[in-house]
Formats: sequence, C-alpha cells, structure tokens
Amino acid sequence: MNERILIIEDDEAIVKTLRRALAYEGYVIDSAVDGESGLLAARDNTPDLVILDWMLPGIDGLEVCQRLRAGDNIPILILTAKDSTQDRVQGLDAGADDYMVKPYELEELLARVRALLRRTQQDRAPILSFSDLMLDTSTRQATRKNRVINLTAKEYDLLELFLRHPRQVLTREMIFDRVWGYDFGGESNVLDVYIRYLRMKLEAEGEARLIYTVRSVGYVLREKN
Repeated sequence: MNERILIIEDDEAIVKTLRRALAYEGYVIDSAVDGESGLLAARDNTPDLVILDWMLPGIDGLEVCQRLRAGDNIPILILTAKDSTQDRVQGLDAGADDYMVKPYELEELLARVRALLRRTQQDRAPILSFSDLMLDTSTRQATRKNRVINLTAKEYDLLELFLRHPRQVLTREMIFDRVWGYDFGGESNVLDVYIRYLRMKLEAEGEARLIYTVRSVGYVLREKN
C-alpha cells in the first residue's frame, strides 16, 4: 500500500510541484489550501505524513501542527519561508518532526520525506531484535535465547532506545534527553548505573556483551569486534 501524503499549502505553484514530484515517487497525494480544510482532510483520511506551510489563511500552520500532534502521531514536515532560529524552535516545539525553509531543494525534501516515513515504520514495528536479543514493544517483554528478562521502566526505555539505533554510537546527552527527558549534566553517574544494571540482566547466563562503552562519548549496541 502506497503511503498517503497530505500537503497543506496555499501557494498553488508549490502544491503543483510537490504533487508531481511526490506522485512520481509513488506516494498518494491529498492537498488543502488552508488550515481548516487541512485539518478536515487529515481527519477524514488519515495521512502517513503531512507537509505543512506555516503562513496559512485562517488557522495558521503552527496551530494546525499542534492540533494534528494532539490527535495522532503523524509525521509533520513544516515547509516555510520563516527562517530564523526562533522560528525553527517554535515549529519543532509545536510538534513538527522536521523543518525546511523556502526556497528548498526538491531532492533534499524528498530525502527528508523518505527518512520521516522510514522512522515511522520503525516506530510502529512491535518486535525489535538484535543478535539473539528481542524486545516486544507491545508487551514490553525482553528475551534473550528465549530467556525472559525482567526490566524496570527505565531499563526498558534504555534498551528500546538502543534497539532502535543498533550499531549507532549514542552520546550521553542524547540518551539522557530521550530516556529521562533532560540532561543530568556531565557529573551524574545515573546512566552508568543503569547501563551496569542492563548489562547484568542481558548477560546473566554468560551471554556475549552487546552494549559497549565508547570512551568520552557514550554507548553503542553492537556485536563483539
């Protein structure tokens, strides 16, 4: 089934260009010229991704973004002429997943669309696995070689983050932000403590190590070199 993309944009030339390019890539395209009709279109036929202008007639793009985010987890790409750092912060804080400034390069926009859709597909995957480790995100149960591993809430969040980014070095700052929601600061050892707990549980029956320390940077989920 082809992914459905909703374009909410009042510039007809931009809509025409995007519609043609995205349709050529195999996407099903819907469009709306203002915020209110965009919200109705999203409600009536839920898209897989929204490309959203900020400066729309009636309900502006920022409010549309907030309303869409409150109702669903649809990926949202804001495409706008507003190019200041504060504008970007506002857009992302409103719930946008990505932010591009006009004028834009079409190839870059298509790449960002692909990345957002790919991330969404990964997020929806109920079973995450790496080597002999599996995590069922619907039941929150982890297993290794069919051995059930009991995890606390924070240990689960930490393990899920690693499994969604295998072989990628995750910095301490990124882990704090994603798992705890803020940065504890460079002096805190809470992350090291949780990594130690997680390793003990994953390696309780002599299994190979999967979570490795990258000195002065963070941690990575990988096989032994």
